[in-house]
Amino acid sequence: MALELFTVGEPIADTKAPTDVPIGERWSERRFRAKLVNPANRRKLTVIVVGTGLAGGAAAATLGEAGYKVKSFWYQDSPRRAHSVAAQGGINAAKNYRNDGDSVHRLFYDTVKGGDFRARENNVHRLAEVSTAIIDQCVAQGVPFAREYGGLLDNRSFGGTQVSRTFYARGQTGQQLLYGAYQALERQMAAGTVEQHARTEMLDLIVVDGKARGIVARNLITGEISTHFADAVVLATGGYSNVFYLSTNAKGSNATAIWRAHKRGALFANPCYTQIHPTCIPVHGEYQSKLTLMSESLRNDGRVWVPKERGDTRDPRQIPEAERDYYLERIYPSFGNLVPRDIASRQAKNVCDEGRGVGPNGLGVYLDFAEAIERLGRPAIEAKYGNLFDMYAQITGEDPYEVPMRIYPAVHYTMGGLWVDYDLQSTIPGLFVIGEANFSDHGANRLGASALMQGLADGYFVLPNTINDYLASGPFDKVDDSNPAAIEALEGVRAQTERLLSINGNRTTASFHRELGRLMFDLCGMERSEESLRKALDRIPEIRQEFWTNVRVPGEAGRFNQSLEHAGRVADFIELAELMCVDALHRNESCGGHFRAESQTPDGEALRDDENFAYVAAWEWTPEGVPPVLHKEDLEFEYVHLAQRSYK
Repeated sequence: MALELFTVGEPIADTKAPTDVPIGERWSERRFRAKLVNPANRRKLTVIVVGTGLAGGAAAATLGEAGYKVKSFWYQDSPRRAHSVAAQGGINAAKNYRNDGDSVHRLFYDTVKGGDFRARENNVHRLAEVSTAIIDQCVAQGVPFAREYGGLLDNRSFGGTQVSRTFYARGQTGQQLLYGAYQALERQMAAGTVEQHARTEMLDLIVVDGKARGIVARNLITGEISTHFADAVVLATGGYSNVFYLSTNAKGSNATAIWRAHKRGALFANPCYTQIHPTCIPVHGEYQSKLTLMSESLRNDGRVWVPKERGDTRDPRQIPEAERDYYLERIYPSFGNLVPRDIASRQAKNVCDEGRGVGPNGLGVYLDFAEAIERLGRPAIEAKYGNLFDMYAQITGEDPYEVPMRIYPAVHYTMGGLWVDYDLQSTIPGLFVIGEANFSDHGANRLGASALMQGLADGYFVLPNTINDYLASGPFDKVDDSNPAAIEALEGVRAQTERLLSINGNRTTASFHRELGRLMFDLCGMERSEESLRKALDRIPEIRQEFWTNVRVPGEAGRFNQSLEHAGRVADFIELAELMCVDALHRNESCGGHFRAESQTPDGEALRDDENFAYVAAWEWTPEGVPPVLHKEDLEFEYVHLAQRSYK
């Protein structure tokens, strides 16, 4: 790898996990060894939590319940509009209610394997342990999980597993879980332990004497830019899928909070690990601004197929069984349609590249429920997936009860994020990062129904225990607006705002975002190569230069201005995109969602290089023109032995 792209710094390691005890005891041992804060002292300590999705909402509510003073920030009008509300299929937990051989160890194993052996064992095992408590917590809150006829909680299967461990609320699981966290958060707001800051976006991190002590934020209604201080800061702001412009994420989802923290010194881990979800409604127009997910749960009963012959444009109902290729069932007989997402997505791309794709542009495959409807009856399918079928019909104008759905992969989730240790603390002391905003649990590919599990595990159970160890060293020195670090951060945000408004160029922010997204999907998407990545790295600096000289941002700073919001986020996406491509180019192997064309097995599967790349790539920010610095965290596998993934 050419050194002009990056330099190599000192290695990094997680020192918080107690590795002197067996892995099944490490979480309880860490909680025991951690320092505590007595209830009277908690009232003297303040924690900022940015984001109110499952991770942020759960964390703010739990910290408030514990007695800390919490300041909660979100840019929507209500915490209920966090993007977690859009999650559909379910949440994993090792309850073994089906008595089908599930266990904490099996969930741990499936998650490490599903992530293609690029996740930290300690964090994943803790996630599997905590999963069982999440379900109890949510049931106690009144979350209406689906139940069997006898009243017991129901389960279904998701990709990458051979057991049924996914709890669900029809196709609206994220919404119901978020409402549970929201009611807990509202309770603390009413009790006065959580201070609310709605329609407020974090634009910078305030670091005083090397510690995170506050944020700079902008009120999106009035335009006021202000500082807010605390003893610790928690980022729960989600992932960065919208760097690709078209994704299943909400349009407002962005990377600004974590990217600005990265520029303040927080290392960014594995930015090239992005997930392409195999079951989404295909793109239908040049000016489409968002894509729609069709839950992975549909692959429990839906069968994926394409015509055997190229260019077969017949009505799918007129194509006989003998002329259909149920390619996932053919290639992966052990897992069938429930292979992990990265595998299902690549195979969909492969059959479309062969000319066997369906739909107007040939970028689609069928997801067919005819056999399930015949076997179970339409009422049973409606009970499981009715809202998803209705959504599909409203968007496409086609009835999926009568005609197979057409689906195609789309960007959905990011496994990369800010580097954190076992305590979920970043490389900036006092800055904790939870949920999709960190990198910690999913390796190179997240299994379905594990995002909700991680968000609630971090928010309800992990962070409230680990943050005590840091806060126990308080109370900290008082920080206010007169502190030089606060002044510098505030003036920096104001200067960038003024700069964006003063350019007055000829292109809209959306045009830059769309161009960047297309480039990233084509050159750093489902398949990457040295050639494509170098091409992207040639073009991205040109996009950045043109953005800062030719973007037009209408309106004013001191008022409601969505164009200004979008411009700041796109400026961050452009910088992040460059680091993603550098990371993808440096990782000359295929693993999970990172598929390098040069590194594949003879039958087209991802080919890892464990000898050279069994590490977390944690990147240090450097100014423009200076190559980023790579810090490596070696991954050790004591309990799940490295092996080539096989789902056949």
